Amino acid sequence: MMSFSDLWRYFRLLGDPASLSKEEVAFLERFLAEQYQLREKKRIQYLMRASGIKRVKLLNDFDWTFNPKIPRDKIMEFLHTDWLKKPCHLVLIGPAGVGKSHIATAICHDAILKGYQTVFISLFDLTARLSRAKNLYSLIDFYAKVPVLCLDELGYALPSKEQADAIFQIISKRTEVATTLVTTNLVPSDWGKIFDAVTATAILDRLSMNGKFITFEGRSYRRKK
Repeated sequence: MMSFSDLWRYFRLLGDPASLSKEEVAFLERFLAEQYQLREKKRIQYLMRASGIKRVKLLNDFDWTFNPKIPRDKIMEFLHTDWLKKPCHLVLIGPAGVGKSHIATAICHDAILKGYQTVFISLFDLTARLSRAKNLYSLIDFYAKVPVLCLDELGYALPSKEQADAIFQIISKRTEVATTLVTTNLVPSDWGKIFDAVTATAILDRLSMNGKFITFEGRSYRRKK
């Protein structure tokens, strides 16, 4: 919770707060705290709308017991690092339906609640946007600079050579600058199935810098339903 002096600086108020009476300080503190919470709520709502997250999913809603081989400790270890202030990469690997996108969505939602601009987009949608882009450099620059980017479902679309080059540029520019999450059904040695060998190696090399690769195993949650 912000102190009165922090709120005073946040709203850039003029004058000397030391000249106020205790009653005036108490009133202003309540008022400014309410205004701050309102601003933060609107900001988070805006970040959510702009993120591309279609449905909010939380870590607390994840059924870890259904697939006990999913390395919960490694995911929690990642979350307990300073991953938002010290950019890094996280690649979640596993077959369809084991919860990779759920975990990635929950991580992105956590970033939004902490005030970080986040984009969650599938490889299919990204390639579509790249193909329609009137200014390809501007689009690459946008995805390169967003603080948190999640590229979902890598392996379910086949980019063209130009699109693959653009994806490499996005990931390359993000290295050591912004946090990148990737979910994929392909082990790294199979990334040559969607990118040419040189591009696949270059992308993996960038993601390996300050990166963590976590493999999911188990049954599909969709069959459980």
